[in-house]
Amino acid sequence: MADILVPVLGESVTEATIAKWTKKSGETVKKDEILVELETDKVSLEVASPSDGVLQILVGEGETVTPGVVLGTVGGAGAAVAAPAAKPAAAAPAAAPAAAPAGTPASGNLIEVKTPVMGESVAEGTISTWSKKAGDAVKKDEVLVEIETDKVAVEVSAPADGVLVEIVAANGATVTPGQTIARISTDGKAAVVAAAPAAAPAAAPAAAASADKPLSPAVQRIVSETGLDPNSVSGTGKDGRITKGDALAALSTPAPAATAPVPVAAAAAPVAPRATGPREERVKMTRLRQTIARRLKESQNTAAQLTTFNEVDMTTVMALRNTYKDAFEKRHGVKLGFMSFFAKAVVAALKDIPAVNAEIDGTDIIYKNHYDLGIAVGTEKGLVVPVLRDVDTLSLAGIEKGIAALGKQARDGTLTIDQLQGGTFTITNGGIYGSLMSTPILNMPQVGILGMHNIVQRPMVVNGQIVARPMMYLALSYDHRIVDGKEAVTFLVRIKEGLEDPQRFILDV
Repeated sequence: MADILVPVLGESVTEATIAKWTKKSGETVKKDEILVELETDKVSLEVASPSDGVLQILVGEGETVTPGVVLGTVGGAGAAVAAPAAKPAAAAPAAAPAAAPAGTPASGNLIEVKTPVMGESVAEGTISTWSKKAGDAVKKDEVLVEIETDKVAVEVSAPADGVLVEIVAANGATVTPGQTIARISTDGKAAVVAAAPAAAPAAAPAAAASADKPLSPAVQRIVSETGLDPNSVSGTGKDGRITKGDALAALSTPAPAATAPVPVAAAAAPVAPRATGPREERVKMTRLRQTIARRLKESQNTAAQLTTFNEVDMTTVMALRNTYKDAFEKRHGVKLGFMSFFAKAVVAALKDIPAVNAEIDGTDIIYKNHYDLGIAVGTEKGLVVPVLRDVDTLSLAGIEKGIAALGKQARDGTLTIDQLQGGTFTITNGGIYGSLMSTPILNMPQVGILGMHNIVQRPMVVNGQIVARPMMYLALSYDHRIVDGKEAVTFLVRIKEGLEDPQRFILDV
């Protein structure tokens, strides 16, 4: 007998609500068949059967559960498992086709292609583009499809040589780890099934949810963010409860013409997209771009953001770099840039002003005694911030090598989830694009971000004389909830001092 457990829901997600069971107690189920849908305040998750057998449900729909809780059991596996599989779940997402061929190839010559695990805090992704179509021959390890998540793009390869006989999840479908997205025949005998069409919203049943019915965390979030009236949504869940899919379908469907006067609140409801003109083009935002937009706005809405400025004379650093760049590259195999100097200066400043290396957790402050710097990298798909770990222990060469490797991975799209999480402070360099001054937005939950800018020759007064100096403006955006103005200004002064007198790095003063 195998237990059906609530999976890990993500770093910041501690509970979920059981939205719908696709099977009943006593029914026969197959391994990897979707049994239950869980809703969190961020995403919907599907939990599959751990083995063949008979289902026993222990926790009913509408109940709140936490990771590791036993939802039910599967035991007493029998031979006649394929029969129930022909009936699809009513609430299954786009990846569950209505056609029966999903259960036909019991011969063992049909291999399922599944969505891989995409990271601890990534619960779903979107099918981007299939590089093959149904009926095409494929080779083992050949890339079949790219799945976009809110952080990285994940490539899914063929597990064996054969023929791609069925694409279960079409372009644009939302999928979860472990979900079947295609099937490959290794003997070429299976019939080719047409690619699954893009999912349409499920037909709404007659039972409308009323205001006194409890809303799951995911539905509550949609209602609060969009102003959706739950009384206008027909629920497909138990006892007419509204599921996340119901809420999203209601948002995507234009409201019918009403004969009664429209309330003021309804006037602010989302409207259908405007028509584009002949000289316009409508392109759907990628998941990465949607996430960038959402998180930047969340950062503005959450933190008390303020930016302070200073300027640094880059004469000494530039002279040092010009003197040793050839010997440095010959010895270490990497070019000597400015980022390593800035990283060293930032770490020294963070040690002096620990509040800038902290994090707010409710009513507590978490002071971090490690220095993992996020380095913002612009890519064709958008901005990503990979993290360079334990910068305080690295040499200038180690920092330059680490930044170069992360930048290459970012541009190639091969960053992992772990490489994008856990930073304590971020550096962004708009100067490489010619920016003279900016006010960077915090990378939450961090409370500080340093903006570097273009180096410009400007007239400066040095020892009573006007001379041309290579100057750079520095910008520190910080969370005023825990970083005071004095600390922010002092932090920038420490960076200025370190860059104008790099010997401080060597002497640790």
